[in-house]
Amino acid sequence: MPKPRDPHTVAVANGIATDPAYRSVTPPIYLSSTFAFPAYEKAGPYDYTRTANPSRDLLADTLAKLEGGAGAVVVCSGMAAIDVVLSRAPRGGLVIAPHDCYGGTHRLLAARVQCGQIELALVDFHDAQALAAAMARKPALILVETPSNPLMRITDVKAVVAAAKRVGAKVAVDNTFLSPALQRPIQLGADFVVHSTTKFLNGHSDVVGGAVIAAAKDDVEALADWVNTVGVTGAPFDSYMTLRGVRTLFARVERQQANAGAVAAFLKAHRQVRAVYYPGLPSHPGHDIAKAQQAGFGAMLSFEIDGGTEAVRAFVEAVEVFTLAESLGGVESLIAHPATMTHVKMGAEARRVAGIDDSLLRLSVGMEAEADLIAGLEAGFAAARGR
Repeated sequence: MPKPRDPHTVAVANGIATDPAYRSVTPPIYLSSTFAFPAYEKAGPYDYTRTANPSRDLLADTLAKLEGGAGAVVVCSGMAAIDVVLSRAPRGGLVIAPHDCYGGTHRLLAARVQCGQIELALVDFHDAQALAAAMARKPALILVETPSNPLMRITDVKAVVAAAKRVGAKVAVDNTFLSPALQRPIQLGADFVVHSTTKFLNGHSDVVGGAVIAAAKDDVEALADWVNTVGVTGAPFDSYMTLRGVRTLFARVERQQANAGAVAAFLKAHRQVRAVYYPGLPSHPGHDIAKAQQAGFGAMLSFEIDGGTEAVRAFVEAVEVFTLAESLGGVESLIAHPATMTHVKMGAEARRVAGIDDSLLRLSVGMEAEADLIAGLEAGFAAARGR
């Protein structure tokens, strides 16, 4: 059996020069929707692209190797990936999720409760008593988001896994913010890893996709059957583009998190900033856990600006280099206002409970020059001062 390769090598080289037809170095794109049967009642390895496709399978294989899983399914969006994981909970089963999760996840969970698929407990994972009380209800599935979106709260994955095992629950970790370059939840005991591949894995803001990696082969097979049944598998071209992005994952993340560390330090010292949320800062409550379970602190951070919503408006309209847009993880730097963008559908009360203030801004730090990033932010602060 060949020795497992370093993740850096897997990202760059998995599938290279394996084309059986012409030995192309770059794996080809198989855009065909259907494949010829060799003979009557005899299917080949592929028959219909919704069920399986070589381009999508290569991306799934690469992601599974990067995360250390038994296999993966590639789907059409990050939200589809979350929904696929929810399908593993029995009808009416209890799902525990963080109270401060991504707004789209919050909306999906509420919709699945409304249609009677699941019961839901939204819990502050840092409140030991609340988490223990939810665990006592014998959940079927626990969703973990670490770092959380948008407040960058860190959850101790090993501790949650240990508690889950005691009650027979499975654990799914959303690893979108860090990617396998910086965190590998299956090594920490998770059953599933979820990605919006739109973000750091693709890294160029030009493809929407998702993936679920499972630790156990049985779960991989069940997931594959389900995504084929409901028809949410990812497109071959999108799979090819995402794999193309994965080739540079480690190099991109290294540069982006170096920039993020510099931006966090700048914001921490700025007189117009009330708070900075970045696990790389020693003052961050989850700093020590992040150091223990991550290989780095990532390129996502958020901060609260003085001056209320008028200061926010002035800042985002004047900031330079950072583009006001949703999404994250691309080579370019983005800024978002969660209360009116990514988390608007949560509603004001749910945001208040989660601690998402109207003055909060979220940054996805890209690969630009550090000096330009800081100068761009300073332009925003100048406008907020002079409003």
